[in-house]
Amino acid sequence: MLSLAAGLSAQMKGGYQFGINLTTISFTPADIISKTEVPMGIHFGIYYDIALDKHVSIQSGFLFSSKGADYEIDTVDYSLTPTYLEIPVNLAFHLGSEKTIIYLFGGPYAACAIGGYKIVTGDELRYLNFGASAEKDMKRFDFGINLGIGVSVKSYVISAQYGIGLTNTSSTNDYDMKNNVVGISLSSLR
Repeated sequence: MLSLAAGLSAQMKGGYQFGINLTTISFTPADIISKTEVPMGIHFGIYYDIALDKHVSIQSGFLFSSKGADYEIDTVDYSLTPTYLEIPVNLAFHLGSEKTIIYLFGGPYAACAIGGYKIVTGDELRYLNFGASAEKDMKRFDFGINLGIGVSVKSYVISAQYGIGLTNTSSTNDYDMKNNVVGISLSSLR
């Protein structure tokens, strides 16, 4: 077990990740909203790259991520900004030399909302209420798929990804809400 742990430790790099999110929420049916805007959020946390062989690794981490959307329903403006603790698990394929590596990645993510706020035209800012009933704003859990590309130069990684929400986060059965996020990140690995 000690030799296995030592081998895994030698193949694992860890560091920090910081970036921006361009977020929106898709609604089904789409005709319930008259316009949507793409607000900017942030994400940050710890990041791991575990090498499986020379060209394949698993990339994961533990991120704080803000998502949401600004939209209009019947001339009333809404702004939802949930914040999540998110765990991505991506399979990455590496191409290039040891100093400069280009990689493609994809995999699932799971997220749990820990807070956020809601603004409605003519009303004051208030914290989101999570649950699965009409009195609540949205459900707490989100699950989806990430697809992306990145470049690693020495110990820094610049990446761009698209997160496609698969979970209906609407608290009612009247419509579906799914998170969609374009993320741009800078990571440092050691």
